[in-house]
Amino acid sequence: MQSIAKKLRPLLVLASLTAAATPSHGDTITNKTFSYFSVGGRTAAELDDELSKRGPKMKNTGSRHPGATRIRFGGSVTYVKRGGKCYVGDTKVTLTTNIILPRWKHRRSASKSLGLIWDTLSSDIKRHEERHAEIARNHARDLERSLKALRPERDCTKLQAKVDRITAAAVEAHDKDQARFDRVEAHNFNERMLRLLTHRLERTQ
Repeated sequence: MQSIAKKLRPLLVLASLTAAATPSHGDTITNKTFSYFSVGGRTAAELDDELSKRGPKMKNTGSRHPGATRIRFGGSVTYVKRGGKCYVGDTKVTLTTNIILPRWKHRRSASKSLGLIWDTLSSDIKRHEERHAEIARNHARDLERSLKALRPERDCTKLQAKVDRITAAAVEAHDKDQARFDRVEAHNFNERMLRLLTHRLERTQ
């Protein structure tokens, strides 16, 4: 299932945080959901083909992948005029992640060896996508802390411009971290799968 390694890159849909003048309260709000798509196939080659045909599609390339994490940042910042200066009031960063995973229709009737391969692969896909969601959560929390720590400016226009710059930099850093994680995962795919398969095989014996 070598070709699957090339498909193990998640879909990242990034939306920039908007600075609004409406009140909001509380810490970073995160929401994680799961979606599934069905695949058929009764051999490793057929499974690979099914994942290629039915997996979630990346918008920028049009290619499909065996798993994906759709990520959306949002939120609001309020500004307070006090003593001739403009301060950050309430800040709220929101994060919505939707993890998309495959379900194999023929898992119950699969041979022991193919079932072992599928269980190992599907578990690794889930771990991989969960890690993408975790990276996004960490960046969302870091962004909220950075916004709350902003020093006041003489007028709110300057402060809002600073919020915009920090937000853009945070989204860019998040994107780079996600891409870096994918590169490492793709590089270690064969070694990782062999290790996981060996471990599962030993547990079943």
